[in-house]
Amino acid sequence: MNPETIKRSEQKKPCINCGAELTYKPGSSEVSCEYCGYEETIEETSTFEELELYPYLEKMGSQSHTQEISMLHCKSCGANQHIEENYKSLHCVYCSQPLIIEDAHNEEWILPGAVLPFQLDQQKSYQVFKKWVNGLWFAPNNLKKAALDPQRTKGLYVPYWTFDAQLYARYRGEQGTYYYETEHYTTTENGKSVSKTRQVRKTRWRSASGNVNGFVDDTLISASKQRNNQIPEKIAHWNLKALVPFNSKYLAGYITEKYTLPLTDGHRKSKNEAERIATRWAKQDIGGDTQRVHQIDVQLSEETFKHILLPVFISSYQYNGQSYKFFINGQTGAISGKRPYSFWKIFFAVLLGLLIIALIVVFSKN
Repeated sequence: MNPETIKRSEQKKPCINCGAELTYKPGSSEVSCEYCGYEETIEETSTFEELELYPYLEKMGSQSHTQEISMLHCKSCGANQHIEENYKSLHCVYCSQPLIIEDAHNEEWILPGAVLPFQLDQQKSYQVFKKWVNGLWFAPNNLKKAALDPQRTKGLYVPYWTFDAQLYARYRGEQGTYYYETEHYTTTENGKSVSKTRQVRKTRWRSASGNVNGFVDDTLISASKQRNNQIPEKIAHWNLKALVPFNSKYLAGYITEKYTLPLTDGHRKSKNEAERIATRWAKQDIGGDTQRVHQIDVQLSEETFKHILLPVFISSYQYNGQSYKFFINGQTGAISGKRPYSFWKIFFAVLLGLLIIALIVVFSKN
């Protein structure tokens, strides 16, 4: 690649006052200096670009849409991470294993089209975590005294693909209409056989066929293969309307994971999602009380995509020698994580419940 065409996201962003490195200020459009307080506005373009899909499926793409970035590969869990210079202690954001700066190497990736900047800072994410810990039922008493180091909570930009397309689908299925019939049955009451009736719902089916079409916008596909560290579904919801055109300054002070799910695999998953969307549209088109779709032929055209980065805080805490991981959505503050349980708290809670039941029985007899 011609060096003049390479766009380097790992360039330093020095403070014009003191020369320290500038970092992104969450919830703003500024980078700031933590030493002297200097702030600098991030220049933004008006829109971000959707890239034509098929030229990229055939090759990496033109140099104008690719970027070279310095990456560190974790030999323990396989994560590929771009570490900004202000991190002095290098550890994998997923498994906490040490990373060796000498192992850094340059890789080419498809330039992110957009980024969703962090809205929470590290201190706020730590407060969210502490509140979550305080609200846990049956958690060990000394969990709050475990190694809860705010510095171990890292902001991570997670890679995703988004796909847009015009969708057209022909379907064949059935429309169901509910109706009710009176059913006679026999039951036993007070030792006697009693005849009764009840209304039973049934479905009358008739054939249906037709076609549906529309625009499928921003089908979101995770571009990470970190199976043991997948972002939990509970927090994996972002307002994509808040995406802004990519600028490397938003990465300053954070870790960026490079996509490990290739574009071809992401596209295949998006086609599966498009079929689910088409099936939902077909059921709406069929109408009635219920629907069956037996066959659907989906055609996509004018397909485009973009590579985007979404914000997550990720960390782990140690308790009794075991590691527990948690995730916080860097935009909404939603949290999800694994937690330990206190055997003795559960044991005594059950014991207390049985004691209360026993006392109720005794007093009721008296």
